[in-house]
Amino acid sequence: MEIETFRAYCLSLPASEETMPFDDDVLVFKVMGKMFALTSFSSPYQCNLKCDPDEAIKLREQFESVKPGYHMSKVHWNTVEYNKDVSDTHLLKMVQDSYQLIIKSLPKKVQAEWEKIKNKEN
Repeated sequence: MEIETFRAYCLSLPASEETMPFDDDVLVFKVMGKMFALTSFSSPYQCNLKCDPDEAIKLREQFESVKPGYHMSKVHWNTVEYNKDVSDTHLLKMVQDSYQLIIKSLPKKVQAEWEKIKNKEN
């Protein structure tokens, strides 16, 4: 997977946005103001994704290229290296899972706003 493919997929998700809150190297993808993925230009072959804690452990055991989140909560985030033992299809599913975790954690009022945006985009 190339960084542009990763970026395009993240931005294709309803109400997603790209920000650079840390510096001009790190791309952060958010939904309704909450981060669900990040990658960087200096390390364009990996990303950080939010993950259910139990699933995070399983993925780390299953794939050599999945590690505890670099500079993130090791419980809730994984760092995934592209083009290794995780297929592009599986990586995009992991992005979708991260995105859905954030949606589920939003307050009900914000979830309702997200639903409106999602329905408008479709």
